[in-house]
Amino acid sequence: MKRLMGAAAGLALVAGGQGAMAAGHLDEITVAYFLEWPMPFQFAKVNEIYEQEMGIDINWVSFDTGTAMSAAMASGDVQIAVSQGVPPFVVATSAGQDIQIVDVAVSYSDNDNCVVSTDLEIDQDSAGELAGKKAAVPLGTAAHYGFLNQMNHFGVDVGSMEVVDMAPAEGAAALAQGSVDMACGWGGALRRMTEEGNVLLTGAEKEELGILVFDVTSAPAGFVAENPDVVSAFLKVTADMNDRWNAGGPEAEEMLPVIARDAGMDPDATRETMATFVFPGVDEQLSEKWLGGGAQDFMLGVAQVFVEAGSIDSALDSYADAVDTGPLETVAAN
Repeated sequence: MKRLMGAAAGLALVAGGQGAMAAGHLDEITVAYFLEWPMPFQFAKVNEIYEQEMGIDINWVSFDTGTAMSAAMASGDVQIAVSQGVPPFVVATSAGQDIQIVDVAVSYSDNDNCVVSTDLEIDQDSAGELAGKKAAVPLGTAAHYGFLNQMNHFGVDVGSMEVVDMAPAEGAAALAQGSVDMACGWGGALRRMTEEGNVLLTGAEKEELGILVFDVTSAPAGFVAENPDVVSAFLKVTADMNDRWNAGGPEAEEMLPVIARDAGMDPDATRETMATFVFPGVDEQLSEKWLGGGAQDFMLGVAQVFVEAGSIDSALDSYADAVDTGPLETVAAN
């Protein structure tokens, strides 16, 4: 927890440098994404459709966590982050980093969870036995938020546990080695975790408790303000890929092996993972449920949970300014 608070403070110190790119024509931007996190945009990434449509070069860089994405945007090394979790976004903005959500990337309540070692034989009825146990949690991420909410639901005092900050892949390895009792994560790492243990709550059960899990596309506010056409063009390609995937049929089948290779996964695992994903269309993203107000209210709730857990010092009064729908509205209008 202290490491997370320290990281948030560090982000605030460097936030002032995040709008370093001057307005005008750009020759290149750097975009962050996750490996083992298959999404339709990767078909366009591999086939350089973004470059063709935007007229600029894109340097794609993979990250392990959304907190690392925040730090890269704060330093000016990354201009757009694809599929950043809402909790790490909230941690950064709460610390004073001026980044904004520009679209809803994916909703995935079944693909982000915590897994308890099979050896403990702990389920929903005996979850209280997790008190005093060791958990691998990527702090400041969607998995961290879900972990805190689940422990609160089961009445487990997180302060009694030994919580170790680990990226999902590290947590999966630690769970397999028996060096932790519980591990939290997503994607391919989560699948490996479930080979060693069981989840306490399904995605549907989490949603019933108000534990939503979705990622966003985010960018430094200065970059969005100075380059709205670039951001709109990027979101347009992403939306086209989502529509193509959502339509199913032969075109989606053509996309699958390309996405799998780029994600570093086999096609069957990719299909299984993406079956748990929902990629909202542009109009739905702009609705009240999402960027029309729902996401802003949800972020305030996330921040309050982190404050109560001692993970961040304070929440903002409102997260309305942390969303800029302008570029996505341009996509909707064209």
